Amino acid sequence: MNKITSISDVRRYFHNNKTPIYFVSATNFNLLGIGDWVGNFRHINYIDCFDGRQKNVFVPKEKFPRDFESIEDINNYLLEHKEVIDFLKTRGGEGTATFLMFDEHTEEVCEQLGLKVAFPPAELRSRMDNKIETVRIGNKVGVPSVPNVLAKVDSYAHLQEVSAELGTQDLVIQSAYGDSGHTTFFVSNEDEYYKYAEEIEAEPEVKIMKRINCRGSAIEACTTRCGTVVGPLMTELVGFKTLTPYKGGWCGNEMFAGAFSQEVRDKAREYTFKFGEALRDEGYRGYFELDFLIDMDTEEVFLGELNPRVTGASSLTNVAAFAHSDVPLFLFHLLEFSDVEFDIDIAEINERWAHPDSIDSWSQLVIKHTDESIDLLTQAPQSGVWKMAADGSIDYDHYSYHPHAAESEQEAFFVRISGVGDFRYEGADLGILITRGRLMDDDFQLNERAKAWIEGIRGQFAGQALQDPVVEEVAVSHAIGGGNFKIL
Repeated sequence: MNKITSISDVRRYFHNNKTPIYFVSATNFNLLGIGDWVGNFRHINYIDCFDGRQKNVFVPKEKFPRDFESIEDINNYLLEHKEVIDFLKTRGGEGTATFLMFDEHTEEVCEQLGLKVAFPPAELRSRMDNKIETVRIGNKVGVPSVPNVLAKVDSYAHLQEVSAELGTQDLVIQSAYGDSGHTTFFVSNEDEYYKYAEEIEAEPEVKIMKRINCRGSAIEACTTRCGTVVGPLMTELVGFKTLTPYKGGWCGNEMFAGAFSQEVRDKAREYTFKFGEALRDEGYRGYFELDFLIDMDTEEVFLGELNPRVTGASSLTNVAAFAHSDVPLFLFHLLEFSDVEFDIDIAEINERWAHPDSIDSWSQLVIKHTDESIDLLTQAPQSGVWKMAADGSIDYDHYSYHPHAAESEQEAFFVRISGVGDFRYEGADLGILITRGRLMDDDFQLNERAKAWIEGIRGQFAGQALQDPVVEEVAVSHAIGGGNFKIL
């Protein structure tokens, strides 16, 4: 194909794709169903969420015991695994690699394997991922953050001094990097400060924000040479104790046309487009996600943070009605890193994707183990479609790899993360449940259906206490360090 100029061209180009394209990650959760759109697309994963039934998922059989500290670690492990190298050779040895996260070592290994990395360089991506840098980029293009101060903090007295201009002691402090819920600290007095003082003072600079009455939201987009394609604004589920032990920790999303007022949705889309264009000026191209904080008192829209990658919300962005009427957002990312020329009317796509009729309603729950207990799983639910009865009980209905297999709000698609033989510890990811319709009420609290699904899925897991002191020591180590890498 000489030049792509329409959505039908994009569909045909990827349908006929012959060059292997891989998504290398702990699981295939983030890009569920993309293989339906892209020829020769394969997932290379560490966890087999589908018990060998999903044919475009490759999981090495032999596992070498080691602790992973990040998803980058697991990706590098996979790419250096003999079974993966042999698998790549059977498919021609060359191709394109995509990731949730990667680092400079990943780039070196991919070069040795003959794989092209379909993302900007890791060094640039890391700089964009810096929450302090995000504030500065936003300020340059008129995308405001919650009133904040960027500063090095040495003590509680120093914190009060540098944040005096915010006019409050009710503060939220974030470090430059970190996982959801782990590096966001809520501080309103000296005692609360000392809970986190060591982590805060170790940082060369932190973002100190005025605490506002806000709702979390997320929006995914892709910056291309033709402009920034913008998805719908989603609500975020944050810090629900029945889902996560981490205060402020992300634990799901909702996508529906009326998530916020039209004015708020339009403003968030406008800001996202501006930010995407600013990213291109910085040299960044491709998929990204912005968190916005919606002030519930004033309806002001504030920039939260940037994730320069596919994210946990991508599983909803790429399955909604607008994605199926055109193409999933991730295909624009692949297109940007392809060798084919394209000239597409991005403004027309953005106008279409902003229309309420393009947004059907989907929700997802990320279910973690929230107790302080540690045990070994002896029973875990299968991935696939589960059905809820009138009394709120649930049963496994049938196998599927795609969220669309859940046809009504009485059904849900579940991706199991922790399986039989895994340690169950505080913070361990048990699985992700995706269903049609909403899982929160208008006050942004979990509705009865959500509570029934959470209770039902938890009830499908069973574990046994650890008897061997050596095994217990290993499990405790996982629990303390979060070293089981199941970070989404």
